[in-house]
Amino acid sequence: MKTELSRSEPVEERDAVVESPARAGVESRRSPEEIEAERELIRAVQAGDHAAFETLVKTYEQKVFWVAYNFLGNTEDARDVAQDSFMRVFKAIDRFDLRFNFYTWLYRIVVNLSIDRIRKKSKRATVSIEDFPTDPADERTPEDAFRETEKGRKILEVLDELPTKYRTMIVLRDIEELSCEEIAVIIGCTNATTRWRLHRARELFKERWERIEI
Repeated sequence: MKTELSRSEPVEERDAVVESPARAGVESRRSPEEIEAERELIRAVQAGDHAAFETLVKTYEQKVFWVAYNFLGNTEDARDVAQDSFMRVFKAIDRFDLRFNFYTWLYRIVVNLSIDRIRKKSKRATVSIEDFPTDPADERTPEDAFRETEKGRKILEVLDELPTKYRTMIVLRDIEELSCEEIAVIIGCTNATTRWRLHRARELFKERWERIEI
């Protein structure tokens, strides 16, 4: 299976990333009809329908790319993570429990792979909070569009200083606009811990932002 997201070869599957997909159980803000239609598509994939899997990829490929880019701040890295994420889904989808939310499970895979890549890079990656381009059709790369602004450069500097667990919170809540309940499932924490971590992440960002603005 190959998508058009990346030219790199997929990495080896690791159980730590795809284990227990049924734990990802928060329904996103969609209609019951949309949720059921997706479940039918997943049933087709589980039955071996490759065309159905391609449809699933097309549905989520842009969202997956932007989640990865918000963590990594690099187009090629984001494409690689997107490619790897769909490979993990393809290999593990037969174990996916249809009682739960596919989108949340997919997010969890993308987040784990993005964090793994950050840890492996000698220089910590950066992401954005505001003024982030949301149109994938923009002729410029996301890095070019964002880094052209002085404010963008400063935001990247601040985010680069944050520990990964706090950067994760800002990406998922303030950029991706997931609920704390959804984030709790993705990162494997309680709602209370998730809310505290988000509060702390925003505090740290504010402290560093005010420091460079002085």
